[in-house]
Amino acid sequence: MSTLALKGPAWVTVRQYRRTLWTTGALVLLSLAVIGGLRLWDGRTPDVRLPDGTWAPADESRGYETLRIAMEYAGTGLLLLPLLAGAFVAGPLIAREFESGTYRLALTQSVRPAAWLRAKLLTTATVALAATLALLAVYRLGWGRVSGTYQLAWSDRGSYEGTGIVLVGYVLAAVAVGALVGLLIRRTLPAMALTAAVLALLTVVLGELRWSLMPVLTVTGPVGKDTAPLVPPAGDWLMMDSGMIGPHGDRLPEWTCFEHTRNLTDCPPDLGITGQYLDYHPRSHFWPTQLAETGILLALTALALLAAFRLLRTRHP
Repeated sequence: MSTLALKGPAWVTVRQYRRTLWTTGALVLLSLAVIGGLRLWDGRTPDVRLPDGTWAPADESRGYETLRIAMEYAGTGLLLLPLLAGAFVAGPLIAREFESGTYRLALTQSVRPAAWLRAKLLTTATVALAATLALLAVYRLGWGRVSGTYQLAWSDRGSYEGTGIVLVGYVLAAVAVGALVGLLIRRTLPAMALTAAVLALLTVVLGELRWSLMPVLTVTGPVGKDTAPLVPPAGDWLMMDSGMIGPHGDRLPEWTCFEHTRNLTDCPPDLGITGQYLDYHPRSHFWPTQLAETGILLALTALALLAAFRLLRTRHP
């Protein structure tokens, strides 16, 4: 058993931040208790059979509606998880060591600077990864019941991060970015603030670009007074763009005909509209997009770690 025990800087890190570790574990257990309790409450009211033969939660099932609301907040919480992890690494874990000067004590104990930083990052990354995987499992427990409802579709923010692997990439990137910023600034509060800002920007940018990582599928159709707007083939999908096709194959806004006829698909002949189009992502694009975005995040993680260790080596050879 002694070979499995933590030693050196890793033991010091766990000992120093044991309250944070206990708090993290408690929050994971609390989330499991809340979501699990809501699932049990929802299960006390049986679903009702609809005329089309499908089943739906009963109107009087307050547990279901409470669970659905809780899952919206849970999705937001998952989006904030990388920011919290990165801010902790940048501030209390790294910058405060330099700001208070306590890092000198570790470096006088026959511990090289790279080994000191490596132990801190490996310990933190392990805990953050374990907590993230546990929270993803808890989120899946609740989302499986309310998936597809308002703001809880597979492509919505929160649901997208909570039902795949991309959140793991964000958390690992947060640890690496936090370490780099902490080494650069060496002041606790500024390092935490800058890390949170960088990670928030990264989350927004990748969130906007993620559906450009896979080519969209396009369906086209005719236009006419009795023609309905296009709908993709059966199944869950995410609409990206739609509109009219001009006489030369150019794409026009979807309201082009509406401005003249007050009908989306009834187009005046003088406009030369030849059809309509719709770009969309089917649900089958979920995992390829997750893998591509996670790959980008892991590449950024590697670059940030490389920069952090080179910076440490420059300042503390």
